[in-house]
Amino acid sequence: MAETRDIKTHPFTIYGTERAMRHPRGAHMKTVAINDIQVAYSETAGSDTGDGPVVLIHGLAEGRDSWSGTQADLSGLHTFAYDLRGHGATTTGEGAGTLEQLGQDLVGFLEQVTGPAIVVGFSLGGTVALWAAAERPDLVRRTVVLGTSSLVGRSAVQFYVNRIEMAGDTTSREFRNAIRDDTAAALYTATDELDVVTKARLAAIGDGTGYVNAARAMAALHESPLTPRLADITTHVDVIGADHDAFCPAKAARIIVDALSDVTYREVPNAGHLMNVDNPSAVTAVLREAIAGRN
Repeated sequence: MAETRDIKTHPFTIYGTERAMRHPRGAHMKTVAINDIQVAYSETAGSDTGDGPVVLIHGLAEGRDSWSGTQADLSGLHTFAYDLRGHGATTTGEGAGTLEQLGQDLVGFLEQVTGPAIVVGFSLGGTVALWAAAERPDLVRRTVVLGTSSLVGRSAVQFYVNRIEMAGDTTSREFRNAIRDDTAAALYTATDELDVVTKARLAAIGDGTGYVNAARAMAALHESPLTPRLADITTHVDVIGADHDAFCPAKAARIIVDALSDVTYREVPNAGHLMNVDNPSAVTAVLREAIAGRN
């Protein structure tokens, strides 16, 4: 295991007032050197599953704090949530703009910090988790993906190109309004949380270097989809969709499900893409089922 540093921080910034009292007890930020970056992560004490601890990976324009409520709800389990390259408190390093690089960062985290684990990924984080599951089944014992795509269409590529151009100045009104609009489109029931969630997402984006790096990796899935590699995954995958997800709709989930040999599909009701904001209790319930191996 790699040497890590503990850093005392204020309590997590958590989406919404409802979740404000539900942060993981005793958890604070740690950092570890992986590849060319310093990775920030939060760890909670608890029991490992039969497949190891649970590693949580956030989506684009988010940070590890987006999992704080979930870590609190899963307090009996040993969990880790880390900031992806260039997001939150993790440095960007030499971003290659590829899914492989983000996947190798995850592999490094599993090798140096957690050991073999159940890997849970949301959106971008789910795509990273699937790549690692195909690459290193010895480390990714079970995979859970929420609101995830293995390929993107032309309209999505144009979306990423537009956001990359705006992210040259993340303090601009244009970019901040765009992130607010994106956040609004990703919410279904928790519309009253829009400003709180937007603020948290902008904080996780920071100077935008990690956001641009990850957006480039996702845009590349148009020409080089991850879908063919899903056949290489030999361990179980739980695919979780939301019934009102406009960013990763049922079609995207079906593509992943159809490409896997050992898979369970679950759905979160009354939720858009940001299902952990719209319906956090339902997300926790399906995660508990998936982590427990109830197919």
